[in-house]
Amino acid sequence: MQLKNSILKFRRLLHHESKILTFIPAFSLKSGIDLDNRIVMAPMTNFSSNDDGTVTDDEVAYYVRRSNGVGMVITACTYVTPNGKGFHGEFGADHDGMIPSLRRLASAIKGEGAKAVLQIFHGGRMVPPELVDGDVVSASAVAAEAEGSPIPRELSSDEVEEIIHAFGETTRRAIEAGFDGVEIHGANGYLIQQFFSPHSNRRTDKWGERLAFPLAVVDEVKNAVAKHAKTPFAVGYRFSPEEPETPGITMADTLELIDALKEKELDYLHVSLMEFWSEPRRGVDDSRSRLEIIQERVGDKVPVIGVGSIYTAEDALKALSTGVPLIAIGRGLIIEPDWVQKVQNGQEDMIVTKIDKNNQEKLVVPAPLWNAIVNTPGWFPGV
Repeated sequence: MQLKNSILKFRRLLHHESKILTFIPAFSLKSGIDLDNRIVMAPMTNFSSNDDGTVTDDEVAYYVRRSNGVGMVITACTYVTPNGKGFHGEFGADHDGMIPSLRRLASAIKGEGAKAVLQIFHGGRMVPPELVDGDVVSASAVAAEAEGSPIPRELSSDEVEEIIHAFGETTRRAIEAGFDGVEIHGANGYLIQQFFSPHSNRRTDKWGERLAFPLAVVDEVKNAVAKHAKTPFAVGYRFSPEEPETPGITMADTLELIDALKEKELDYLHVSLMEFWSEPRRGVDDSRSRLEIIQERVGDKVPVIGVGSIYTAEDALKALSTGVPLIAIGRGLIIEPDWVQKVQNGQEDMIVTKIDKNNQEKLVVPAPLWNAIVNTPGWFPGV
């Protein structure tokens, strides 16, 4: 009975009680963007764009299939400069010629009722060398620890400034393309994180101050929004709370980053994790989950998006019980595109939680992403 009452409460949280009731947005971001509910589609690379960086029909169909129900869709990352392209089959936003492609994606997502947020990034030392003519760059000339990683070239101070400017220009393109916001991708070991990390940033100039680059990017993006947006436009920031490397980012470092970011009038902070309940490696004397620690540190200054292995309504309820106001689902929405609708309609026991390897067409997943899923044991339940 207690679980049933909790599920009913969760349905109310998703604001579906009766079609004749007045619709009230479930969550409002600081910028004025109203979300229909608190479930977000997490950004996931799909490897499925055209060689020229434009989105494909399959890619658009994949997003359309998952945009009817969630409050907000955060796209896969897009590169802000040509030398920041991090994946084969990644769509681009590095020049104005990409605006029609971006507009097509934004319109497709918004046409299904979700808010559309473009994740913007630079891959730094994590880019495949063949995508950038071998010119892999980073904060410093320090290779990633993965076997075979190239030693990147340290960016000059002028190049750093150019990349910061490129984040602002890509934000302008997102506005012109009709997106509702951008998410600054400061997670998963890419360039922004590389500047924040003691492993990858050994500089002695002003960019050696590890918060300098991330905060400069935030300021540039916010300035672009102030200059170009005529309607509410959201800015979020995604970060990884720790690194396994030594030296590397610790939870103590992340709390300093949070203290700086929460003063920047952002719409949300998005924590990048594979498991919502994962605990800190080092840097704090606290046995709670990383997300609980982060939520406590942030308080009510800025909404936190929690993520990580949320497949069922019970998983989401438990996550929301931490006080984190927004929940992102990635793998769960690939496995079950109708996740939100099933909760809204009282069919939470019918939510599919394991991938069916024979169901690619029904799930509307592009072939490159599907091949990655079925050939990566342990990534998705059922594989």
